[in-house]
Amino acid sequence: MNKKRWGKFLRIIFGRTAFVCLSIIVQILILLETFRWLGSYLYYVYGGFILLSVIVVIYIINKRENPIYQLAWVIPVLVFPVFGAMFYIFLELQPGIHHMSARLRSILRKTRPFLEQDPEVIEHLAEESRNTEHLADYMNRYGGYPVYENTWVKYFPLGDDMYRPFLEELEKAEHYIFMEYFIVERGQVWDRVVEILKQKAAQGVEVRVMYDGMCSLTLLPYRYPRQLERLGIRCKMFSPVRPALSSYQNNRDHRKITVIDGHTAFTGGINMADEYMNIRERFGHWKDTAIMLKGDAVRSFLIMFLQMWNVTEKEEEDYQRYLQVDYSRVPQASQASGYVMPYGDSPWDQETVGQYVYMDILNKAKEYVHIMTPYLILDHSLMTALTFAAKRGIEVIIIMPHIPDKKYAYRLARSYYMELLMSGVRIFEYTPGFVHAKVFSSDGEKAVVGSINLDYRSLYLHFECAAYLYRNEAVSQVEEDFRRTLSQCQEVTVEDQMHYPLTEKIAGSVLRLFAPLM
Repeated sequence: MNKKRWGKFLRIIFGRTAFVCLSIIVQILILLETFRWLGSYLYYVYGGFILLSVIVVIYIINKRENPIYQLAWVIPVLVFPVFGAMFYIFLELQPGIHHMSARLRSILRKTRPFLEQDPEVIEHLAEESRNTEHLADYMNRYGGYPVYENTWVKYFPLGDDMYRPFLEELEKAEHYIFMEYFIVERGQVWDRVVEILKQKAAQGVEVRVMYDGMCSLTLLPYRYPRQLERLGIRCKMFSPVRPALSSYQNNRDHRKITVIDGHTAFTGGINMADEYMNIRERFGHWKDTAIMLKGDAVRSFLIMFLQMWNVTEKEEEDYQRYLQVDYSRVPQASQASGYVMPYGDSPWDQETVGQYVYMDILNKAKEYVHIMTPYLILDHSLMTALTFAAKRGIEVIIIMPHIPDKKYAYRLARSYYMELLMSGVRIFEYTPGFVHAKVFSSDGEKAVVGSINLDYRSLYLHFECAAYLYRNEAVSQVEEDFRRTLSQCQEVTVEDQMHYPLTEKIAGSVLRLFAPLM
């Protein structure tokens, strides 16, 4: 083992990651020892737990939740009535998540007036497409996000393409820069970004950075926000990973958002790390996408960021001060076409808007639906939508990675291939490397670019974001990129899947038992 690897090994063993894992294991062992101690009162205790398990199962079945998750809990509760029931109750009664979700609901109510739907825009949309108007109406009433005109969108087929324009826009900032990312890792990309943020903060620009707390395990020091604070940059982790058994830590902030002065925003699949711009090679060539927005629709990403930032803040935010935007500084907005609908998704409500948007595209498609996704872990609803679209003659093509970042996720994805292929869905794998893009394109009219994967975590457990584009000029850019990417892919056929190694098939089948957790 060379010196670098040995140092990394020691950091893992003696670092926060090992401490967190060890603490959680200790807590589980304490719970198990408690159950063993109760075993001395076996007959009474076991009978009580059987009754408790029945009550828990009835509660789970009647809870408004995805049936797959209900089944994922019912089975362990029935098979292990003592530990299963107690573990479910323990997680269900977590005070932290209830407090945080209540706090977020309060913020959503306060910010609702800033996201009211412009009636003229919805009227214009209804004249062009009643179906799309119905989707926009649903998103506004249940998701809380309006649809906009006057928004110019630039599509970036690769992180390499986004990097320079992104830095240029940061350097233009005059009032504020807000950044929210799932992954931030020190390297050439982030070091350059921090250099610009430091300069802008010194010029009086308000700079806020928020990243997901999972970064503290392996990518950043736990005290990293303090380092940025010393540079004049307000910084926080969302849901820092702590050595406690809690369901709260299962809900990660997977969003990718930058908002500059209220008139420019970036979103997509690209995080702040070198591999996303192909500066560092991981899993071959890294295929990712993003968009830059200028104009009215930036407001939704601004409010989205402020909502998440203020979940852990005690002082009230003055939202209005960030909404005074001079769009005369954004000439592209007046040249925009079509409609843009940014939206966020939260695991703390009952609306899986990310999934509903994807299903709406599949169900309303007339000619084709083209998809890029790094992961393919499907529930019954999405599997039905994909296969039914193909069965009714829609060209459904999915581009997946050929070099996966997680082998278990790839094996699990392959377990869905045969059913999809037999229904007429075509699957291609990107031979140069890894696809991290989250893109839908349909009929030359619609496209979605964002952070939402086709897996359980994105659709049900994470905070996510995306932008739905309708008859915007960027829709054709998305589709052109899909076709270029397709030329670099190899198709997976039914015959290929039949010759897929038996051990891999078995592994994928077993992993499907745990699919809701992946």
